[in-house]
Amino acid sequence: MTSATSTPFSRKPAPGKPVSRTPALMVQGTCSNAGKSILAAAFCRIFLQDGLRVAPFKAQNMALNSCVTPDGLEMGRAQAVQAAACRLEPDVRMNPVLLKPCSDVGSQVIVMGRPVGVMRVRQYVDYKPQARDAAFAAYDSLAAEHDVMVIEGAGSPAEINLKAHDIVNMAMARHAGARVLLVGDIDRGGVFAALVGTMELLDGWERELVAGYLLNKFRGDASLLDPALDFMKERTGRPVLGVVPYLRDLGLPEEDSVTFKEGLPGLRDPRDGTTVEGGDALDIVLVDLPHISNFTDVDALRGEPDVRLRVARTPAELAAPSGGPGGRMPDAVILPGSKNTTGDLRALRASGMAEALARLARDPDGPVVAGICAGLQMLGLSVADPLGLEGGGCEAGLGLLPVRTELAAEKTLRRTGGVHPASGLPVAGYEIRHGMTVAEGRGGGGPNGAGCGDGARAFLLREDGGPLGWAIGGGVETGTRERVWGTSLHGVFDADGFRRHFLDGLRTRRGLTPLGGVVAPYSLDPALDRLADAVRGAVDMDAIYGMLGL
Repeated sequence: MTSATSTPFSRKPAPGKPVSRTPALMVQGTCSNAGKSILAAAFCRIFLQDGLRVAPFKAQNMALNSCVTPDGLEMGRAQAVQAAACRLEPDVRMNPVLLKPCSDVGSQVIVMGRPVGVMRVRQYVDYKPQARDAAFAAYDSLAAEHDVMVIEGAGSPAEINLKAHDIVNMAMARHAGARVLLVGDIDRGGVFAALVGTMELLDGWERELVAGYLLNKFRGDASLLDPALDFMKERTGRPVLGVVPYLRDLGLPEEDSVTFKEGLPGLRDPRDGTTVEGGDALDIVLVDLPHISNFTDVDALRGEPDVRLRVARTPAELAAPSGGPGGRMPDAVILPGSKNTTGDLRALRASGMAEALARLARDPDGPVVAGICAGLQMLGLSVADPLGLEGGGCEAGLGLLPVRTELAAEKTLRRTGGVHPASGLPVAGYEIRHGMTVAEGRGGGGPNGAGCGDGARAFLLREDGGPLGWAIGGGVETGTRERVWGTSLHGVFDADGFRRHFLDGLRTRRGLTPLGGVVAPYSLDPALDRLADAVRGAVDMDAIYGMLGL
């Protein structure tokens, strides 16, 4: 294995060397959540460090975490992180097909950054030839501009019920002429059976594309694996090219909700018995939703030294575990985005979370309650769906903000800058939403009696002066912070100054001394360098460069 280094050196093809197609390394896995996205990001940064023009690619991504490109198109967040590893702006060609599940049987299909419809599985299978053509054309265009490509697969290439219409695994590898690394998650156990079994289920031409294996998330002494590694080479004819250690607290966004639903590293789950360490820790709760999306909006909070971020799914989990009998109230509760706002509103009511949130909002000593995108919509008085985008009808909101939302066919996709008028601090991010949210005049109240009759004021303002969200309570006049607020701006907490202003407001309400100033700047770049160094030290990069002809 080569040693870790961040020193660039040239690996570009020699001048005049004939290259028939762009060299491509493809990361596939034996299962979902094996670590493909993170390892692809690591290879992107390694190739960049070594002086190559590199770009990421994933033909088809199923995820509810997405972002907006500079030209107003939507793509998967994982490929945006991989683009950052390459120090590139997100480009929709990096993820030409994005599937966003909006129910157990249907997904919104987004091709080249624009929605083409909501499809059930069989409808999408019929549409697959068009999706494949778009994906292959996007790859060809992007690859022509770079020295090397890093391609990510999806799920497993051995899903025999899906192989006939595959566009993201071996069919993509064949189109790109890619060398495939098959990744297994050793932390789950059974990794060698998974690798051998996957190879057994591949067709002959597919096996030819596999250059070797990576074992991911290993804990312990890697030398103990030597007999198994020898066996793998003997049995399959392919070597294990690296044993990547279990990397904790990477500080990188997760691709989708699979990890979140399992507890989300870095977010302590109240059910695991952990307690807040130290009385100065702010207790911030992220509400889980059945159709949660863009929960990466809270990633920047995870790096703050005075924050304990956790997940709550039931009313009982809202209370801080360290508060003694019955727990104490959290300092803030955040409602995240959703791909099915009306359905998740119904789920909040069924679980008792709607009434619990209203009760917290009514308590003058209760937490700050905040909503982002669909979270803003759910905090309002109603969400109307006249076109049936989420099943139709009009669903009552939580009644915590005097605003109403109507879903519309046109999808808003844009990067947005703005300001928090109460503090004068800048914010920036992106909007991904259907429909329009508008504030009502004074009076009204809400169906839960939460007392939003004082009217709403602008919480954030766009650069053009339009509202990016609303709030009640506090403000410049009173010198206090907003008690309930919502915004359509994804990434609002990424702004270092605003994030610290928000947290110091929570500290003041608790009687704690504000930290003042930015103490934990949010940046993916150092995390990507740490990731690259760890993977470079664990993987035979000379062998990988050799197989790519670089």
